[in-house]
Amino acid sequence: MGLERILKLGNPLLYQKCDLVTQDELPGLKERIVEMHELIKLYRIKYNAGRAIAAPQIGLMKRIICYNHIGQRTIINPTLTNCSEEMIELWDDCMSFPELLVKVRRHRYCNLVYRDENWKEQSWALSDDLSELMQHEYDHLNGILATMRAIDQHSFKYV
Repeated sequence: MGLERILKLGNPLLYQKCDLVTQDELPGLKERIVEMHELIKLYRIKYNAGRAIAAPQIGLMKRIICYNHIGQRTIINPTLTNCSEEMIELWDDCMSFPELLVKVRRHRYCNLVYRDENWKEQSWALSDDLSELMQHEYDHLNGILATMRAIDQHSFKYV
């Protein structure tokens, strides 16, 4: 397993909406979840970036996000709530297009309600960079890429 497992910009699966995970499906998804966490680590070694990945980025069309930065979280069937009216503007990156940055606007604050790997409901209050990150990953679950949220036609740059 290597970074080639991450689907790249243009792959049709990245533009599809993911299905909810059911509790009975969870045991069968454990191996894929471990794979997602490992891919974050591999990506970080290669690019010195990467904190989270969404399941569709490996072709798994389920509503799962893996976060692995300061601690590790498996986020199942998330819902974004209480998004602030205040927005932030930033250059967004993505594991599916590692050398491209896209300038986007995101909510400065939001709350993420989800199930963890033990099927317990959790709530995570997010601000600033974590808020932006989880909005980015949540968009993946709905078939939306940062490229589709670009502020304008000049909001792209290679790094």
